[in-house]
Amino acid sequence: MNLENDTALITGSSGGIGEEFAVQLARRGANLVLVARREDKLTALRSRLLEQRPGLSIDVIAADLAVPGSAAELTGKVASLGRRIDILVNNAGVGLHGDFAKQEVDDNAAQIQLNCVTLVELTGSFLPAMTRAGHGLVINVASTAAFQPTPGMAVYGATKAFVLSFTEALWQETKSTGVRVLTLCPGATETEFFARTGEEFLTSGRQTSTQVVDTALAALDKSTPTVVSGLRNVLLANGYRVTPRRLMLQVSEHLLKAN
Repeated sequence: MNLENDTALITGSSGGIGEEFAVQLARRGANLVLVARREDKLTALRSRLLEQRPGLSIDVIAADLAVPGSAAELTGKVASLGRRIDILVNNAGVGLHGDFAKQEVDDNAAQIQLNCVTLVELTGSFLPAMTRAGHGLVINVASTAAFQPTPGMAVYGATKAFVLSFTEALWQETKSTGVRVLTLCPGATETEFFARTGEEFLTSGRQTSTQVVDTALAALDKSTPTVVSGLRNVLLANGYRVTPRRLMLQVSEHLLKAN
């Protein structure tokens, strides 16, 4: 898929998978709108990318997408910049680790807002123009947690199951429009995600952000609605389809236990 001269909006682009998407899309000649909370990180990334590709247009927007109304505010800022978004990468996400009964209600509400509500609102803001143009790309980052309930990360797993279901439905709806829709399901990846949870778990078999983004971009020219990154993760995701529900819950809980 040729992405040269397209403009990509990438949420959560101050580090990890989002940053790697910025690096690789810039390498393909795409202009960028980088979005995350940490403006200093975004500005540093912008400078680094422009050193490598000085002809690109790269904008930085600092935003907390876990706040209700943030998607509309972001859409307004993009419009004020005069940018037409051809590529949307909904990468920003957060996960809480631990028993649901011990977590704050507001923290889980913010998790749902970021992982689901803002993702849907941004998709709804930019997808219609893509379908009218007959050209575009939407990548929604879910997780291998989407394929089964996740005791110990109950809300996180549920939000990613939502992202998977929502995005696969969009894939079917947009098949004849010229817009490519893809669900990306990484497994455990070496990013700041685990540090933010305050726990160490899933410490073995982690992929790099480069491996995950390589998998996503390699899938663009294929017809699949969903891609899982890493052979081990593919086997686990498919294995859950035939595993009895009670056993699946036990296995999932064991994998998510903190070390």
